[in-house]
Amino acid sequence: MKKLLIALCLSFVAACEATSSVHHAFPVPISQDERMAWWRDARFGMFIHWGLYAIPAGEWNGQKDYGEWIRENAKIPVDVYEKFQPQFNPTKFDADAWAQMAADAGMKYLVITSKHHDGFCLFDSKQTEWDVMNTPFARDVLKELSAACARHGVRFCTYHSIMDWHHPDYLPRRTWEDRPATGASFDRYAKYLHAQVAEVIEQYHPAVMWFDGEWESTWSHPRGQALFQLCRKLAPAMLVNNRVDVYRGGMNGFSDSDQAVGDFATPEQEIPATGMPGVDWESCMTMNDHWGFNRVDQDFKSTTELLRNLIDIASKGGNYLLNVGPRADGTFPPESVKRLAQVGAWMKVNGASIHGTTASVFESLDFGRCTVRVGARKTKLFLHVFDWPASRELVLPGLGNKAKRAYPLADPKKDLKIVVADGSVRVRVPEEASDPIATVIVLEIDGAPVVYSTPKIRAESSEFVTGTEATIESTGAPTDVRYTLDGTEPVRGSKRAGSPIAILESCTLKARVFREGKPVSATAERRFEKVEPAPAVEAATTESGLAVERFAAEWSAIPEDRSSLVATRAYVAPNIALLEPREEHVALRFHGFVDVPESELYRFALASDDGSKLWIDGVLVVDNDGLHSAAEKQGARALAAGRHVLEVVWFNRTGGAELSVRWARPKSPFEALPDAALSH
Repeated sequence: MKKLLIALCLSFVAACEATSSVHHAFPVPISQDERMAWWRDARFGMFIHWGLYAIPAGEWNGQKDYGEWIRENAKIPVDVYEKFQPQFNPTKFDADAWAQMAADAGMKYLVITSKHHDGFCLFDSKQTEWDVMNTPFARDVLKELSAACARHGVRFCTYHSIMDWHHPDYLPRRTWEDRPATGASFDRYAKYLHAQVAEVIEQYHPAVMWFDGEWESTWSHPRGQALFQLCRKLAPAMLVNNRVDVYRGGMNGFSDSDQAVGDFATPEQEIPATGMPGVDWESCMTMNDHWGFNRVDQDFKSTTELLRNLIDIASKGGNYLLNVGPRADGTFPPESVKRLAQVGAWMKVNGASIHGTTASVFESLDFGRCTVRVGARKTKLFLHVFDWPASRELVLPGLGNKAKRAYPLADPKKDLKIVVADGSVRVRVPEEASDPIATVIVLEIDGAPVVYSTPKIRAESSEFVTGTEATIESTGAPTDVRYTLDGTEPVRGSKRAGSPIAILESCTLKARVFREGKPVSATAERRFEKVEPAPAVEAATTESGLAVERFAAEWSAIPEDRSSLVATRAYVAPNIALLEPREEHVALRFHGFVDVPESELYRFALASDDGSKLWIDGVLVVDNDGLHSAAEKQGARALAAGRHVLEVVWFNRTGGAELSVRWARPKSPFEALPDAALSH
């Protein structure tokens, strides 16, 4: 009887666990830090873009620069693209080999495309026949790869596209397609999307659901919230990236709204200039120029660049998701295999300086990058040396902790000399680097790091006409900041920073932090120049407004030579703005004059989506070029009172469109460029 009761209890518990693992009727509460812990520790993952697009391998009708977007970019009709499905037979696919390569490279997780924008699924989906089970291969790629990842200690994750060029209910239709949208229902598509996401979560249990394709007008914040909540309900511990929602700020990948949902930000093909304290983020980047396999693309990043990207990202508190595009036969390109092996060789020796570390405590280091591992009593600073110092000293400015020991990570028994002098800790290193990519030196210090940061010198501009003001900011522990205006090094008796500093003549401002009369930071320096304003131009009788030319444009950036462009339309506009309705694949050139009221330094703010540039008197003042979402850049130019030649060029390839110009005089806020100041 006792055995029967025990068996019944165990069966009941197992049934409850099985039910909760799928439906999560009573999910166990989990904090955000607990959810993110493994991901923050990992720092390095493998991205895999694989699907039917590997079959044409980037080539269509003689053009060879396509990738995973080949159906859209080559304008392949859906019935023609469907002919790739019966050709998909990657007989050399070996899930264990893929997972092993990721593990050997020091990657802790793997993200594969369960479905890309073409809608084709690499898993057994009950929602569609447009999947891998209806190919000659007829094997569930996700099932095999998730099991292989478990065997090799790599967390399995999935990429799932919100956009779907194949599904009959997905909207908007491609502008070049002849498929009618009549009868299509995006609400019906959303149900299909939810059902597939549920399949992926419940069948393969990904550690991350990595969404993409959220930028088209049919997706919205409420839809993103609903999909995010579905993921939370089905798998409370699973991570979801911010592309589930609509607030990703272009390729920089950071959400630009407090309403946005998602566990981490997703910069693409770029590394943020600085870390983002309190924000989890992951830079996804390709090995060459494409995500999906392109047989002629040999522009592979060197192993040095790949590893230094990883180190740079880790030093800023982010993760590196490095992409591989497998070939149609199921194998990785040899160039990718070679680089993964080389990365793995470095990680085998130096992986401790990446995994489980946090962002650098230094704003910058002359020799390279730093990652940190804080312990209960001591902290390890991992110093990644890119540029071996001729002085044979690694200088750590402003480090306030007692330095206990320094040694090469590759040779822990070899002690290096430590010197404390002039507000910095210096580690003596051998004459030559032991690793040409990045030699890692470990510095152990007492307690949590304390760094006296270099003060910041703030001013509207480094140039001025009549005068300007500068302020000096210092963060961290209470300190004493001293400054000079003659270019000499600040000392304890120099002027103390406080109220704004009036600058009326050209000078070099230097500032430094002191504690108990001793310098404890590096010196900040900024040069200010008094300049002559650019002379006004003589103009014949002018008319109000600016001349505008419109061009058809498939640009990714504004061309340097625009002399051969043929305008499709010309008109006069009262200001620099876009007409309704907003257009795609278009460029505008505004040109004429701007009349400035007094001789002074003028700041200009140029906001656009996509790219734009502003010239005054033929001089580039603001460069906001390139493909991006709404973003503002600023510049300044000293101008004499009167008219000046003004030119603005803007383009929009696809998606949202925005353009505006503001200006400001010294000590004044930005305001819209007034219509009355514009003429042609």
